[in-house]
Amino acid sequence: MKAMILNNIRDLTINKEPLELVEIPVPVPKEGELLVKISACGVCHTELDEIEGRTPPPYFPIIPGHQVVGRVEKLGGGTKSFKIGDRVGIAWIFSACGKCKFCLGGNENLCYDFKATGRDANGGYAEYMTVREDFANCIPEVFSDAEAAPLLCAGAIGYRSIKLSGLKDGQNLGLTGFGASAHLALKMVRYRFPHVQVFVFARSDQERDFARELGAVWAGDTIDDAPEKLDCIIDTTPVWKPIVEALRNLEKGGRLVINAIRKESVDKECLLELDYPAHLWLEKEIKSVANVARSDVREFLQLAAEAGIKPEVHEYNLEEANRALLEIKDKKIRGAKVLIPN
Repeated sequence: MKAMILNNIRDLTINKEPLELVEIPVPVPKEGELLVKISACGVCHTELDEIEGRTPPPYFPIIPGHQVVGRVEKLGGGTKSFKIGDRVGIAWIFSACGKCKFCLGGNENLCYDFKATGRDANGGYAEYMTVREDFANCIPEVFSDAEAAPLLCAGAIGYRSIKLSGLKDGQNLGLTGFGASAHLALKMVRYRFPHVQVFVFARSDQERDFARELGAVWAGDTIDDAPEKLDCIIDTTPVWKPIVEALRNLEKGGRLVINAIRKESVDKECLLELDYPAHLWLEKEIKSVANVARSDVREFLQLAAEAGIKPEVHEYNLEEANRALLEIKDKKIRGAKVLIPN
């Protein structure tokens, strides 16, 4: 099968083709696993974090990709939940132990043995992959393969971020950054909270125009002052400066939710220091989002199907993975990018 593999950590400012196209054997499903023939795989900023070493894979080579849609090609022994031909989705959560206090409490995303698709196990930048059947997700028929792929991470992590924000109808919500996750979050909020006003902070005119098209009441630069204080803000950027700026726009007692696996260690534009009275005082909160649980993925897929929430997608051939990644690195973002194996 064809696969795009990462052989070691790369600096994308120097190496513009971090992934190599190779031919490798089709994996064989083990007991309790499915072999999935991949039809679409979303491209996520987290892949940049893996490639550049902010959340490095534990071994090389590795096949990235964690927003995977495909059909069951072969069943491993003992499988019961799926049959050959079923369409399934594979998200960032590849597996968890199922026995620790976090798993038993419904927070398997915090499991010490949490494994991520495309980082701790081979992912979807390929023609086939295997997954445990209990970590495969049913895809509602209303979505095409390409539409479903970004819902598995960009959508699900946005869903978890909104839950963690404590947002209530009638409040003001801020979204910092407006890529794949934020544009789905805005659609979700408009469906679930019809009286919430959404304010978007984004660096490019294109992103700000896109936010207004989708119903944002205001869109400005990340350094701008919103016209009103915001009860909740969800940050989806890879850098530090938007966090400091967001805290300045947060209402007393408000909550900032950081929707990112990692932040870039050096933000050349962030010359601001955290000022306690201006940024944190008056009972403001900061909360991070760590991964997703299976329940987040499955609840969001159902919600998206009911609400008709679909991402704007831009398709690339599997061999164009490097180009799609570099466009994300260069902030050429509108909606979500999806790889389609030939």
